[in-house]
Amino acid sequence: MDSVSVNKFRENLKYFVELVVNDHRPLKVTRRNGEDFVVISSENWQREQETLYVLQNNHLVKQIADSSLSHSGKAGYIATEEELDEIVGV
Repeated sequence: MDSVSVNKFRENLKYFVELVVNDHRPLKVTRRNGEDFVVISSENWQREQETLYVLQNNHLVKQIADSSLSHSGKAGYIATEEELDEIVGV
């Protein structure tokens, strides 16, 4: 993660906002008193929140683990050609 002083951030706000939003790279802004903060895009924030939700939900984590096991063992559901066509929009 890139880091910049609060003064440099303030002086170049537009540049840093564009960098964070367009490149999806979080930016750590440092302050003299040590209370730093991080700037991230709204899209990245949403992704982080969704990830946290899943990781905090034991039922979903178990479903993911079970799915991974069945997939690696080739024991999961196998879609028909028609279902695959519908999924990929062919």
